[in-house]
Amino acid sequence: MTWTPLSAPPDALPPRPITMRAQSIPARHEFPEHAHDWHQVVYAIDGVLMVTAENRSFVISPEQAVWLPRGVRHRVGSLLGAEFRSLWIAVDAGSNLPSAPTVLAVSPLLKALIVEAAAIEGSQDADGYPDRVATLILDQLGRARALTAGLPWPRGERLLRLCEALYVDPADSRTSDDWAKALGMSSRTLTRQFEAEMGSSLRSWRRRVRLLRAIELLSSGTGVTETAMQLGYGSASAFVYAFRTEMGSSPHAYMRRTTGERRAADIR
Repeated sequence: MTWTPLSAPPDALPPRPITMRAQSIPARHEFPEHAHDWHQVVYAIDGVLMVTAENRSFVISPEQAVWLPRGVRHRVGSLLGAEFRSLWIAVDAGSNLPSAPTVLAVSPLLKALIVEAAAIEGSQDADGYPDRVATLILDQLGRARALTAGLPWPRGERLLRLCEALYVDPADSRTSDDWAKALGMSSRTLTRQFEAEMGSSLRSWRRRVRLLRAIELLSSGTGVTETAMQLGYGSASAFVYAFRTEMGSSPHAYMRRTTGERRAADIR
């Protein structure tokens, strides 16, 4: 369960109105708890992030970002690694955004703008193009749909062992009784503690983990059948049905969309 601390780039300037930071987070690395004198948007274009803020821990996919207002103490890391994109936003520029940490849905346009902002960060452009991109990002953040939360993540040691194991290997078929024995508690105690800390049953949480990992695998180019096998589904069709039920589209449609976004960014 050891995590390696990371540091922000020392040459990053305060936002005027936005500073974009692009950084790869290796597996089991994190930025220890800290706070800023400005707002921040925490996002990964690839991989998933673990975020802790205001005594809540949760995991977000590339479909989600976290808005962190000025002064909120937080910690950010990744269990399996991620391509981190951090937006520092001046206090005045984010005045119309939430006053508390909020998980936001990331639209294809907002993702493309973040990718573009990272590509042009630090460049000099006499016609004001970087400023226009920053304005569009702020506009899209203001229009972004607030979500209830990301995937809840535990803080207690025993539930951490369980959740990390299931996240790393979603195909793990051990039952609640199996896990209770492994963790040295009764099945009833495990059920009660899990629901109290995570706000859902273990079964429901496992289903959400599979969806999150599915998005991660598909976004990295893994095929539908291989994704289904890695997640522990009995067949590709069972995975397609589950994915469509949760996401409203098939895995193939999701892959076409994300591939189109990548190509658009590459053509820039």
